[in-house]
Amino acid sequence: MRPIGDKLVIATHNPGKLREIAALVEPLGISVVGADELGLPEPEEIGNSFADNADLKAREAADLSGLPALADDSGLCVEALGGEPGIFSARWAGPDKDFSLAMRLVHDAVTAKGPEAGRNAHFICALALAWPDGHVEAFEGRVDGVLVWPPRGTQGFGYDPMFQPIGHSVTFGEMEPGAKHAMSHRADAFAKLVAAVF
Repeated sequence: MRPIGDKLVIATHNPGKLREIAALVEPLGISVVGADELGLPEPEEIGNSFADNADLKAREAADLSGLPALADDSGLCVEALGGEPGIFSARWAGPDKDFSLAMRLVHDAVTAKGPEAGRNAHFICALALAWPDGHVEAFEGRVDGVLVWPPRGTQGFGYDPMFQPIGHSVTFGEMEPGAKHAMSHRADAFAKLVAAVF
């Protein structure tokens, strides 16, 4: 596998996502820089899948920065909602990125399905690692869980406070960052990336 070098662009403008990915990358001895810090634009996510969106973000960041770039596209998929919000997870939070609103919308949509609607959900994370020459490697991770209401905890970001992973009694919002990093959808995808690239 081709080398990454000692510096990697994390192609995100989401500070929570940047923190999580940086925590996964830095033990590998690679320094990271966020897209925002480099003044890179935030591309429109026009793909039809998590993998498509991660790919376009990674390619654009690598092309504009001249450095290898790692992009993530991830979201919450609720079985009772046919997999929504899915790739539109961030859009459900509106232009102000208000995830308390997004969580309420998810809860209300599931509740509207009636008492028989299940609470099963999963997070998907697609990672794309792109080099400036256009080469891309892609990896996908998943973690299954159930939705809880009301949301619990202030750790993590996004939908974490309403997602309780299978086998755990706390939500991602209540879980210490290190514990989440050890078993999240992002950690699953990242472990596959490390196995392939390093």
